[in-house]
Amino acid sequence: MVERQFESISLAELNAKAEMLTRLDNKYVVPMDVLDRLAPALGRHFDILEIDGKRCFGYRTQYFDTPQMCSFRHHVQGRRLRSKVRTRHYLDADICFVEVKLKSLRKVTVKKRLPHDPGALDRLTEPALQFVEDAHLAQYERGSLAPYAPVMQMRYDRMTLVARDGGERLTIDRSLEFWNDTAAEEISPDMVVIETKSAFGRGIADTILRGAGYHPVGSCSKYCVGLAALGMVPRFNKFLPAFRRLLPHLAEAPAGTRTAPSRQMAHDPDPFGIIRSAAA
Repeated sequence: MVERQFESISLAELNAKAEMLTRLDNKYVVPMDVLDRLAPALGRHFDILEIDGKRCFGYRTQYFDTPQMCSFRHHVQGRRLRSKVRTRHYLDADICFVEVKLKSLRKVTVKKRLPHDPGALDRLTEPALQFVEDAHLAQYERGSLAPYAPVMQMRYDRMTLVARDGGERLTIDRSLEFWNDTAAEEISPDMVVIETKSAFGRGIADTILRGAGYHPVGSCSKYCVGLAALGMVPRFNKFLPAFRRLLPHLAEAPAGTRTAPSRQMAHDPDPFGIIRSAAA
């Protein structure tokens, strides 16, 4: 298993390092066997987060958007000032946050988060809405795009690598699943999404990946890919390269063609029963 090729770092040790909430991100979509091959090189510089003997952790995310799907449209349009609002449940730790990701004019990502009730994953409470508003005011000197509504949920497993020196981090996501109340899709089990997070977007991991012939995918928003996979939005050219690699079984199908969910989510059968698509 690839996660066993790294030295471990505890959560306390990770928290003692300065978290890079302001960073430049690069995303790569690579086969799992490539990650296995690059693990020794990465392991010379990075440790892996380990909690109670586990090194791979489950995440469940609820995304929110406006009735006009402004967060999605702004991403596709490449607007420099754009934001994304979500709630995220860290399943193994059983903690939850409302998170706001904001892009600056210099394409720097700023992430702000507030503790949130896991039982309210599918909705933004009054404190959460105020937090979202305050985050936009602080970053852009203007309010948010509210009202927001839940549009899609996603689950995946993540490994987190932390550089021994400096604040660079690396996340590796696999087993991604997207769903709403009418459809469900999952990515190819042989592919992973690697996201590097460094001060200038040219970190150690970027050097290793590019040296092996792999380059950042121009646009690989899991949110946008998930919406397209569920047939909720058109497949724009901007994220087609990532779409084809992650969902080859859908890439050749006519856009807008959807099949019924292939199976009930065994790990979580939508206990709230109110996950909605944007058209609802």
